Amino acid sequence: MIDQIPSRLRRILRETPELAHAYLVGGCVRDWKLGVACTDFDIEVYDITPETLVGALARWGRTDAVGKSFGVVKLSTDGHVFDFSLPRRDSKSGPGHRGFDITFDPALSPREAASRRDFTVNAMMFDPHRGELLDFFGGEADLRNGVLRHTSGAFSEDPLRVLRGMQFAGRLNLTAAPETLELCQRIAATHSELAVERVREEWIKWATKSARPSAGLRFLRDSGWLVHYPEIAALVGVPQDPEWHPEGDVWTHTLACLDALAELPAWQDSEPRRRLFLTLAVLAHDFGKPACTHEADRGGRRRIVSPGHEPAGGPLAASFLERLAMPESYGAPVVPLVVNHLVHLNAPTPRGVRRLAQRLIPATIDDLIVVITADAFGRPPRPREIPAGATALREAAAQLQLERSAPRPLLQGRHLTASGRTPGPSFKRILDAAFEAQLDGEFQDLDGALTWLKAQPID
Repeated sequence: MIDQIPSRLRRILRETPELAHAYLVGGCVRDWKLGVACTDFDIEVYDITPETLVGALARWGRTDAVGKSFGVVKLSTDGHVFDFSLPRRDSKSGPGHRGFDITFDPALSPREAASRRDFTVNAMMFDPHRGELLDFFGGEADLRNGVLRHTSGAFSEDPLRVLRGMQFAGRLNLTAAPETLELCQRIAATHSELAVERVREEWIKWATKSARPSAGLRFLRDSGWLVHYPEIAALVGVPQDPEWHPEGDVWTHTLACLDALAELPAWQDSEPRRRLFLTLAVLAHDFGKPACTHEADRGGRRRIVSPGHEPAGGPLAASFLERLAMPESYGAPVVPLVVNHLVHLNAPTPRGVRRLAQRLIPATIDDLIVVITADAFGRPPRPREIPAGATALREAAAQLQLERSAPRPLLQGRHLTASGRTPGPSFKRILDAAFEAQLDGEFQDLDGALTWLKAQPID
């Protein structure tokens, strides 16, 4: 791991006597054992007072002491920012995420400090002076075997750790140890203690960083915490027609779709915000099925059908996002993607494509194609094939240059003024009618818009 430590940090650790008992901890050690490049380095320092730590680091750059009792010192140096912290004791003293007594204890042993971390894979430490891994709780073996295991009984003091388990299971494709699931089940009722902001952040990490999203949701189900997300829990056991969905129920289908999404280059190459709303849209795309699914005669045989589940899913997706207090800029694309995810079953027309692009705002037809593709790929053992209707939709949108944006009104208020009309309430009516005509294809450029305007009566 020495080679992965930035040269500036190596020098600081090597040339600062006060950091003789400093260890790299947490995610950087885990990522090193996974063979993933480390980008964020946290250092825990023992046998030192907060004041001495600040003074020692100040020789290398600007320091900012943060956290209760100044237990964390941020060092800004040579274009880097490193977090140095003292080992801490935190004990549960009341409900909620604020119900902790936190003290920083420089004399704490590395083993005791590591026991306070959530999972064994996050409790490993690395001694940069000796080049040794400190693995008191078997985190390396658990990581190698794909096991997510709580480090100690302290896990139950902070219920957020269950949701951290969800996102770590998804990010690292881990399966929870039975004893960890049992512990999570015992504290399931404490979900209500969590601040919505903390809950939201774990969902965002799951949605934007998961390599295997299904592992995170299975952890949520097996831990007994899925009940707190009724829109998702309702998917379990909802039947589907085996001819179209040989994979099984809606829950199984949704998990397969999410895993397929995470494998798509279009998702992997996206920035975090787009990853987020695409993942949430695929998660929610069949929220409407539990209420719409029934048996009916189709083609002379009884089949399982779910008519109208797309529009029915919109309000359910909205309520899910609302409970997470998802910011509008993050969640707004989700509902239109859910409501329109089967639009490719109809042949695209220029008028239909223009109106679809408008309905999807702030999402785009490109975003919708990604959701449609994940939906189609989530039906194992059926082969992964992009639906012909999705390909036709993409081509039609490209011809109209609407794959990444919606139509913009050609006719503006200034054109009405130039035509001799007096500004007033009628302007909105005329501009709205003009845009509807534009979407219907009555004109396609400004000259056509002006010709259309000449035919309109002047009030």
